[in-house]
Amino acid sequence: MKALVYTGPESISFQDVPDPEPVSDEVIVNVGSVGICGSDMHAYLGHDDRRPAPLILGHEAAGVVANGAGAGRRVVINPLVTCGRCRDCLGGRSNLCASREIISMPPRPGAFAEKIVVPERNLIDIPDNLDFTHAALAEPLATSWHAVMLADRHSARPTAEGRALVMGGGAVGLGAALALRALGCMDVSVAETNPLRRATALKAGFTNVVDPTDVDAINPGFADIIIDAVGIKPTRQAAVRAARPDGVIVHVGLGDGVDGFDARRLTLQEIAMVGAYTYTMNDFRATVAAMASGALGTLDWIEVRPLAEGPLAFADLLAGRTAAAKIVLHPPS
Repeated sequence: MKALVYTGPESISFQDVPDPEPVSDEVIVNVGSVGICGSDMHAYLGHDDRRPAPLILGHEAAGVVANGAGAGRRVVINPLVTCGRCRDCLGGRSNLCASREIISMPPRPGAFAEKIVVPERNLIDIPDNLDFTHAALAEPLATSWHAVMLADRHSARPTAEGRALVMGGGAVGLGAALALRALGCMDVSVAETNPLRRATALKAGFTNVVDPTDVDAINPGFADIIIDAVGIKPTRQAAVRAARPDGVIVHVGLGDGVDGFDARRLTLQEIAMVGAYTYTMNDFRATVAAMASGALGTLDWIEVRPLAEGPLAFADLLAGRTAAAKIVLHPPS
């Protein structure tokens, strides 16, 4: 089969690889679409030791089950493969399973390919009105949904009555803004450095879209809820400054892990800081339902390219040459 293989820093190749072989409870999925994630970009740059070359990346996928009793099912893939037996899995927090694996990390090849094998329990059916191109957004949008559900749980003010700030206009950031709006929050600001992505956020209906490098763009102490979908020192600093007393910051971005927290202000203003990692299966199902119902909008902020053009897509993302919050790749049919 054809696949996009990460071969070294800033090097990715469209090539022939052996077809995957399912074992035990796994099934083959013919990939219909797969999105490029920020974590794929980190690996592409050689910044992720968990994803050594050579490796098939990609974990935001939708397609058709090719074998077994469920052959023909239209599905999205939950890429988190968990044990199903530990306290976290049994308690509905499988995203925290200590034994979790994720496709696109060894030992599980990713979905930038014509086919992929995954456990059948990781498949979620998609309705006929949701095409594969948009269904590939379920994984990043489930991450957004999970972050917003955590914010809603920890916020001192009802989400629908609060002011929100989202740091980052990529798929997770824009998805968080859309999820906040779906929960009734009408005062949502989006901070994004890329002017093309700012235009995309405006097109999605968010009127207060700002460049966070402008020191006057974000008012201090105004936001009840802040979603940091970037996760670097400057966005953490901006988030803490922007939070109002008794506000909540949900840190979902994994840009880096150091500096940027003003612990004194967090303490004196009783600002909650919450980490958010991926999603639960319930988050994933709720996200698919919200997408299919139109609650998350038209989802027209994507760009579609053939899988064979993956190397150029990665280069364009690195150079900031696309306005799309997400590039979705289509393997050969």
